Amino acid sequence: MASYSNQWSKPLNWQLVVLATLGFWLSSSVVIDFVILPSLYASGMMAQEGFIGAGYLVFGIFNRLELLCAGLITTCFLVLHFYHHHLSKLIDRGSLILSGVLLTIALIYTYILTPQMSGFGLHLNLFDSGVSSLSNTMVAMQFGYWGLELAKLVIGAVLVRWCYREMRESLS
Repeated sequence: MASYSNQWSKPLNWQLVVLATLGFWLSSSVVIDFVILPSLYASGMMAQEGFIGAGYLVFGIFNRLELLCAGLITTCFLVLHFYHHHLSKLIDRGSLILSGVLLTIALIYTYILTPQMSGFGLHLNLFDSGVSSLSNTMVAMQFGYWGLELAKLVIGAVLVRWCYREMRESLS
């Protein structure tokens, strides 16, 4: 005797999933960038020897979380593109492109910037005094990181705005 429950057959609100995922991802990025990193810098922990390894571990975990969020957002927009035709064409194409850009940014963080920045930050010469300044390459990578971070926040805000507007219009 199998019974069928109609409560589980409701379609998933993909726009709500995008909003929740972007809200989590962008807010956690803001907390890391504007609360945790400045406090670590102000307390002098970035000058400690073990910071590079700990930073690589923390950013490695967060980068994988960013990959999951970006993949989920891209998947949601693909589902909305193929199965829900009530979205305007501009928002539909734009959201696919912007979600792909977010996925690309997460891939760049995970597989290029974090390993390279950690590698440049390692102090491998035992005979050196340990006092070193940031190299030009590290400064360029820092600017690249902050540029990508700004792009991620702007793109995320645009996607939140589009999803919220489309969700509000579909409910009314």
